[in-house]
Amino acid sequence: MTQPLVDRHDVELAALAAAGGRREFGELVRRHGSAVRGLLRRMGAQPSLADDIAQDAFIQAFERCAEFRGEGTFAAWVKRIAARLYIKRIAKEARYVAEIENDEASAAPDPAGLVDLDEALKALSEPERLCVSLCHGAGMAHSEIATALNLPLGTVKSHVKRGLDKLRARLQPEPAQTLGRTQHVG
Repeated sequence: MTQPLVDRHDVELAALAAAGGRREFGELVRRHGSAVRGLLRRMGAQPSLADDIAQDAFIQAFERCAEFRGEGTFAAWVKRIAARLYIKRIAKEARYVAEIENDEASAAPDPAGLVDLDEALKALSEPERLCVSLCHGAGMAHSEIATALNLPLGTVKSHVKRGLDKLRARLQPEPAQTLGRTQHVG
């Protein structure tokens, strides 16, 4: 009796897909498709573009499935493929522009205290958003990002640090109000 696809590990499914298993690869797409599209959206892709690039990434992953060795997660591997495809796409379409500092006041925090990471990422400059998303969303090293974006390593590190600092400032909870009372120590 064969084991159901949903019970198989990603490494096993990838090995079967490398041998031509379309159903096994379909299970990998089902498991990780939304995470790949989510990363692309966080990187700045519009929904339809994120869908297109995710599809291209999974096609590439299927064609290169034999290269997946299971040293990391399948999700991280396919996210790196998708991130690189997105970078190539924006470079090709000349949508990547010089860094524009956007130090304007950010929107007021959500009164319900809910955190919307996608909205917070929109407050970053495009280079910061790309670098933070590639580093923390796709798991790429700073040196990989520098190579992919054709930027100096120090610039990538600066974009990641500034982007994270801005995200922390935007996403941290408001300090509790003291209601005008004074406490006496004595």
